[in-house]
Amino acid sequence: MKRFLGLIFMFFAVSTQAQFPDPNAKIYDPVKWSFSSEKLNENEYNLIITAKIEKGWHVYSQFIDDGGPIPTSFKFKPSKDYQLVDKVTESPKAVGAFDKNFNMQIAWHKNQVVFKQKISLLVPKTTIAGTLEFMVCNDERCLPPAEVEFTIPVQSGSTQAEMTVPEADSNSSILLTDSAASTTLLPPSAVTIQSDTETSSGSLWAIFIAGFIGGLAAFFMPCIYPMIPLTVSFFTKKSGSRAKGIQSAIIYGLSIIVIYVALGLLITLIFGASALNEAASSATFNLLFFTILIIFGISFLGAFEITLPSSLVNKMDEKSNQNGFVGLFFMAFTLALVSFSCTGPIIGTLLVDAVSKGSYLGPAIGMLGFSSALAIPFTLFAIFPSWLKEMPKSGGWLNTVKVSLGFLEIALAFKFLSNVDLAYHWGILNRDIFLIIWIVVFGLWALYLLGKIRLSHDSELNFLSLPRLFFSMFILGFTLYMVPGLWGAPLKAISAWLPPQVTQEFDLYSNRSGSQSEPSVASGKKYAGLFHAPHGLDAFYDYEEGLAYAKSVNKPVLIDFTGWSCTNCRKMEASVWPDKEVIRRLREDYVLISLYVDDKTELKEDEKYISSFSGKKVNTIGQKWSDFQASKFGTNSQPYYIITDHDGKIMVPPQAYNLDISNYVSFLDKGKIAFEQK
Repeated sequence: MKRFLGLIFMFFAVSTQAQFPDPNAKIYDPVKWSFSSEKLNENEYNLIITAKIEKGWHVYSQFIDDGGPIPTSFKFKPSKDYQLVDKVTESPKAVGAFDKNFNMQIAWHKNQVVFKQKISLLVPKTTIAGTLEFMVCNDERCLPPAEVEFTIPVQSGSTQAEMTVPEADSNSSILLTDSAASTTLLPPSAVTIQSDTETSSGSLWAIFIAGFIGGLAAFFMPCIYPMIPLTVSFFTKKSGSRAKGIQSAIIYGLSIIVIYVALGLLITLIFGASALNEAASSATFNLLFFTILIIFGISFLGAFEITLPSSLVNKMDEKSNQNGFVGLFFMAFTLALVSFSCTGPIIGTLLVDAVSKGSYLGPAIGMLGFSSALAIPFTLFAIFPSWLKEMPKSGGWLNTVKVSLGFLEIALAFKFLSNVDLAYHWGILNRDIFLIIWIVVFGLWALYLLGKIRLSHDSELNFLSLPRLFFSMFILGFTLYMVPGLWGAPLKAISAWLPPQVTQEFDLYSNRSGSQSEPSVASGKKYAGLFHAPHGLDAFYDYEEGLAYAKSVNKPVLIDFTGWSCTNCRKMEASVWPDKEVIRRLREDYVLISLYVDDKTELKEDEKYISSFSGKKVNTIGQKWSDFQASKFGTNSQPYYIITDHDGKIMVPPQAYNLDISNYVSFLDKGKIAFEQK
């Protein structure tokens, strides 16, 4: 009866108040879950949780850090009947990419994903109960996080038992979960969804190119560059003939590649693919990466050298005296060990970058690019020794390359610290502080290249070479480009590297379009301390309170269903709302009510209730607004924009994600006209 009444309630609410329903509005249910158990041995079983996902939709991986979309997670009810063994695994490997809107790595699954939890059964049979939480989205909309309760029977001796989530009635199943709501995010591409192969291939190519550039940088380091004439001379003299010298050079180059690629594979074997994927979004790993890069950067600035034990180097050098392939291989190994003080920080940075992308092939591909850039010059100079005459002579410029890389590594290190700061909501490294650090680092780098700063191990600079002058001009220009960001300028060219704009403490940019037509009513507003509207807009965060204010000023209402982790919401706010015509209308013509459907703040006890729409408990602010959106407007995706009068009556068809500014201006204008003519 309660479910029947819920259906009647939903029909009544929509039919009486949504006179202009969105033809695309509907409740989405794109994920079907099934549960089973699998016997491994006499006492151990796998609990198998399978999600079948409709085409075009995506479920997020477990391995996403705080500050982004809600990851898939599992809670198993404690029992004396069994013990959990290790953690939940997932297959296939999640598709991963960097999401510039959240300044972090995101991973997701499409089509189907299988989660497995190993258990040790302590009794002949039992039923294991638990709850899973997940988020799902496609390239147009996001759904609130959903919770699914499950039970899985496990019996000693049985090989497999399967159970599918039972079909609920139409009233409760359409919400997938506790109507709790939180918006989910689009995958990292946010607008264009790439296939697994395309994303993975693109990421690996990026890692290879980064490795190749790192190898070229290492080639011009003081530990390697002066060794080129000596090595080439060895090949040309010891080999006896030009043909044999070329053969030796090729083997030497291939040995360099094999050694460094083996290092990349070793990293994967030690940590495992799942650990690398988890590292992509782990706050602990990001903090470790920050520390490593700072140490490497300080090393390049000349504070100390990172070297390997001399006994190891001497042992490899002895083996390099052997004839044939073995001698050439250990000769390449010796080069790798001797040059480690210069190449170590570069290799470490490349491996950190590869690991942070969450690809299990990343370290090997990165080292393939790095070693190729090192091996090719040695091989080519051995084949064409006359080219050596054209090479610049060794000198102080080699140390300049090394110090420059030190500045760059210190700057990059703070990107990883920013990830940790955002994940734990420390609020220490906000956008202002981050920019100040980068401006100081790149400014000092420019002064160093101009010869205004001299380190203890630098040789005297009598004049500026043209390459050095042009590099200093570029770095100085980049430094000046960042300065307006201290006052809130968007700095779109590097926005993906910066903390979000909302962390900016001193922001003149968001208010540059003019003053608001109405005085701020922020003081005393419900939930005002929890939420902040973008671009200095004066929003309400409670529906009833917003309607009451709209009635007092006789303005139409723009309801903005949004969420902390909604990528498309952020893109609308960053690409459409700042337009001068849009922002003027939002400030002058409307009362904005932003309802966050994924906020986890607990409601007061007297505000908690059981939803008559879904039958679920509503305990948080996010659950309240998610339930409200689904029951009143028949949809559960974000962003979603509805124009109403101050009685909640819909004026024009609602709008969803659409980056066409003229479309949004037209939407606002039509809403205002409809309100005035009612």
